[in-house]
Amino acid sequence: MDSLITAAARALASGDPLGALKRVALRDDAPALALRGIAMAQLAEFTRARELLRRAARAFTSKESVARARCVVAEAEIPLASRDLGWPAKALDTARATLEQHGDQLNAAQARYLEVRRSLLIGRLDDAERMLADFDLTHLPPALKTGYDLVVAGIAIRRLRTKAAHAALVRARRAARQANIPALLAEVESASDILKTPAARLIVGGAVRQLLLEEVEALLESKALVVDACRNVVRDARTVVSLVTRPVLFALARALGEEWLADVPRDVLLARGFGARFVDESHRMRLRVELGRLRKLLRPLADVRATKRGFMLMPRRAGEVVVLAQPVEDKNAAVLAFLADGESWSSSALAIALGRSQRSVQRALDSLAAAGKVQPFGRARTRRWVTRPVPGFATTLLLPAPLPVD
Repeated sequence: MDSLITAAARALASGDPLGALKRVALRDDAPALALRGIAMAQLAEFTRARELLRRAARAFTSKESVARARCVVAEAEIPLASRDLGWPAKALDTARATLEQHGDQLNAAQARYLEVRRSLLIGRLDDAERMLADFDLTHLPPALKTGYDLVVAGIAIRRLRTKAAHAALVRARRAARQANIPALLAEVESASDILKTPAARLIVGGAVRQLLLEEVEALLESKALVVDACRNVVRDARTVVSLVTRPVLFALARALGEEWLADVPRDVLLARGFGARFVDESHRMRLRVELGRLRKLLRPLADVRATKRGFMLMPRRAGEVVVLAQPVEDKNAAVLAFLADGESWSSSALAIALGRSQRSVQRALDSLAAAGKVQPFGRARTRRWVTRPVPGFATTLLLPAPLPVD
């Protein structure tokens, strides 16, 4: 490998894509094409980067299988950076196997890291943890160690393990300083900010206050009965009753939880549960039926008692009832949560991440755009959606991943 290629590779490793391009911008041999592609990816020119990396892979001979595999790994990083989650799973698996077979453990680890990062991004936390268990951190460079600890912190944050998240972020910050790459340091600080900003709202007896993520974790481990509007469950420290598929029952449970020290009038429950403006006997009968179903489901946790004026929630073991509400109340809050990372997303990528149809995501985006909350750019397949992060709020509890139940 000639000196210019070596110097360009070192520049890329240190986070200096412009320095790399100065050395290889006018060259069209395979190694130079690969380095140019990586440099363009670091500069967020993703379309050009993908084109250069594919040209490089074709330019390497059949005997240079390791170099081709490295191009595949580099290209696989582009969908993550551009939030385009169409994934070259077979090609990446083949490339990783080739790299491991030829002893290139560093790039093989990079390939596995990309798989883990994608699993985290779309909320497949069990898959991410399982793949992390195969990592050997002994010989990883500081930059890859930073990425590893950021993923560990991301999983811990999504699972509400704030102590583990703090520890992982401390390690990530230390590794990023060793790598001396400004972009990595910025990513670590951005991840750390999630633990310092309000992640939810606590409603107790009509009073509202904001909670940090560690306070949410403490609340779920406390003796309180929690009506959790972030995941549509009712829970205490020992038992979780899911009402995810019963939106009417959860709306009634939330209304009772917000005013648990007093009874809630029937007309309020009808408005909250059914959106009824004009009440007749059929509405009252339906309310009795739905509250009977709610009483049966919540029997391990609380009783729903009738009063002269309405109904009230009486916990069995807990000393108080609280409502944990999302930091942003919006029917499209989950879409906003993904867009709040500041990256541009395609509707297809959001559909994959949310586990919903692309059409329903497009309707949500159109509604948010009409409200001035998101903005599209590009056309057809190149259209992307962006928004500014919700000011002053962490969006962890808006993301579609289950909270811990044990």
